[in-house]
Amino acid sequence: MKELLKKYEEKAPEIVFHWNDPETEAEGWTVINSLRGGAAGGGTRMRPGLDQNEVLSLAKTMEVKFTVSGPPIGGAKSGINFDPADPRKKGVLERWYKAVSPLLKSYYGTGGDLNVDEIHEVIPITEESGVWHPQEGVFNGHFTPTEADKINRIGQLRQGVIKVLENSSYSPDISRRYTVADMITGYGVAEAVRHYYETYGGNVEGKRAIVQGFGNVGAAAAYYLSQMGAKIVGIIDREGGVINEEGYTFENMKKFFLNKKGNTLRSENMIPFAEMNERIWKLEAEIFMPCAASRLITKDQISQLIDTGLEVISCGANVPFADSEIFFGPIMEYTDERVSLIPDFISNCGMARVFAYFMERKVQMTDEAIFNDTSMTIKNAIQNTFDNNSDKTNISKTAFEIALNQLL
Repeated sequence: MKELLKKYEEKAPEIVFHWNDPETEAEGWTVINSLRGGAAGGGTRMRPGLDQNEVLSLAKTMEVKFTVSGPPIGGAKSGINFDPADPRKKGVLERWYKAVSPLLKSYYGTGGDLNVDEIHEVIPITEESGVWHPQEGVFNGHFTPTEADKINRIGQLRQGVIKVLENSSYSPDISRRYTVADMITGYGVAEAVRHYYETYGGNVEGKRAIVQGFGNVGAAAAYYLSQMGAKIVGIIDREGGVINEEGYTFENMKKFFLNKKGNTLRSENMIPFAEMNERIWKLEAEIFMPCAASRLITKDQISQLIDTGLEVISCGANVPFADSEIFFGPIMEYTDERVSLIPDFISNCGMARVFAYFMERKVQMTDEAIFNDTSMTIKNAIQNTFDNNSDKTNISKTAFEIALNQLL
């Protein structure tokens, strides 16, 4: 696996598009790792300090993810080095998407990512640049549909991603009009835990869980996992967190979800971050869901969790371990050898799968059909990994071998 990984990581990307904003200090990159299947896909992120190497590593990650989620295309990513809190953000995005629009019309599909919203920013701003839909390039490059078919499928994709959830099994509050895009990634992270226990033995009900990050992904993952009967014993977020060693009830978790401010946890009993960061890694829990930023989790933190009974990790964040390597660094390897580690390209593939689902054919547009499709995609990937290695360790290593053998 390591030889395959080295070969994959060292292979130069096919296309690097570099942009300097003429009106601000913003700098951006689109990295297309390959045009496998005639197209490439990957979201747009913005943060201060972002560089080309970060975008490259995420593009390679996307290509691995597409081996699970489909369609069988290349990986790409866009990144802008700029502060998303700056009031000039909208203008930066408008000029960025105008510059990159020829790629988006030909062979590259994008979406939301860190600090860039799919529904309120990506879709309307790309439309202003003459792009039918942020995924138009994937349609043209990979599916090569007729004009009529393209219009129908883009209409389906537009409607599906922003579809308001109507089924109370999937929405924490129907009156608040949560969409598929709001909930699907966190749903997949929780479903990965359920399918892990069903496949490798055990039951999610009654298991104790720790969640890192309470943004879109972490809050939804915690909500759905609690709905399954797991006990959330700790949540750590950027400003602090909460602990209940007996486990929060599903109603507690629903309240946390509905009361969050933007992407931030709110509670009357918030523990300050420094204290939380000392205490949470010592809690007894079988499940850990890292859903914050990339490259945060240290070896010491993982070791403490393992010592108190950790069984499985379902990654909501891309590359959650504090390794410098693109994929499989020493902390990730150490973890994979000791507990069941479901890799990010399986557990957080929900949004990529939704895009694939709506692009590939005429499909059912019900909440149940959309969410069940993501669930079954994750289940099949976990089963495939189990079929190649039935041990509860080295799951990520096995999953990477399966993916890389498709790409090299």
